[in-house]
Amino acid sequence: MRVLLVPVLTAAFVLGLAPPSAADDVGEVARAGQWQLGAMRLPEAWRSSKGEGVLVAVLDTGVNGAHPDLEGAVIQGPDLTGAARGPWGHHGTAMASLIAGRGHGASRGVVGVAPEAKVLSVRVTLENGDPRREQRRPGGRDALARGIRYAADHGADVISMSLGGGSGSWEGSASEEEAVRYAVSKGIVLVASSGNDGAAANKKNFPAAYPGVIAVGAVDQRLQVAGFSNRQDYLSVVAPGTEIVTADGGDSYVVGDGTSSAAAMVAGVAALIRSAHPGMSPAHVRMAIELGTRHRPSDGYSSSYGHGVANALLALRAAARMDVPTASALARPGPYVGGSRPVPAPASRTPVVAGLLLLMAGMSVRVLIMYRRRGDST
Repeated sequence: MRVLLVPVLTAAFVLGLAPPSAADDVGEVARAGQWQLGAMRLPEAWRSSKGEGVLVAVLDTGVNGAHPDLEGAVIQGPDLTGAARGPWGHHGTAMASLIAGRGHGASRGVVGVAPEAKVLSVRVTLENGDPRREQRRPGGRDALARGIRYAADHGADVISMSLGGGSGSWEGSASEEEAVRYAVSKGIVLVASSGNDGAAANKKNFPAAYPGVIAVGAVDQRLQVAGFSNRQDYLSVVAPGTEIVTADGGDSYVVGDGTSSAAAMVAGVAALIRSAHPGMSPAHVRMAIELGTRHRPSDGYSSSYGHGVANALLALRAAARMDVPTASALARPGPYVGGSRPVPAPASRTPVVAGLLLLMAGMSVRVLIMYRRRGDST
């Protein structure tokens, strides 16, 4: 697997601000740099949902729950990499902050898309700079597949996977695909980054390419597709992915580019929907996210934009309009809930209502005829 993260600098420098003096509050700089809050209409979306009651599993390099912006938000799960030492938690903490960051103080720190959701940290890969990433360790094989199953069995409502490569290859693996099917069968929404080599090889990227996974690409502040964002026919939506401020593994902040950040934000949108509509199936959550997009391609879909730019407010509105299936239907999500193929819309109640009206009309006529006959015989 390859975690998709580019090198980052201090928030103030990358945002084009002067280097902060000792009196500057870095937390305020971090909050001011969160351009995605407005682009995804998050303050408006939070009026109806903040992710309360939802558990998002972050399958990554680990999450530092002691960061000021994540205090009280993180549940520590297992380390499945087989490598207890070394750099830990930088990328995973960054992604968790975009999903469920609480910030600190009135206007400091990173606020995630679903600031009242909880995060389940499952370590399935190592940091980009860790030299052991290229080593084949028995303890680290199938870590992603095992992580998906662990999350599915420990209460996750959403699984966020800002990583790729499919167990060290670009072909995926049977164990991972089976784990994805298992999670979907339990009603869990899975989200993954589309990949960062769109300007080069533009390879198919796993786990994003598995059926059942919402694949997310990246856009810049102009809502134009980032050059590095992979373009594939399984892409679902795109989301902010350039100059993104995140929490770091310690108590600091970094700024970076990548589809990793975009995927984490869409996982947050899924958490908002699940909080507002707990019985909604993975297929319908996906549909709400795809219907609730901005800058939709002219023909409705493209391999660059997917169905458009994810928008939290519009996705919640789309979810509210849906005819939500009951929780008992969660185990039967349908033959295909991944890739770019359209998911069938929820069945309309119109034919049922029309049938009932016709039945009632027929019964009324029959009663009337019987009444007249009885009247004639008296």
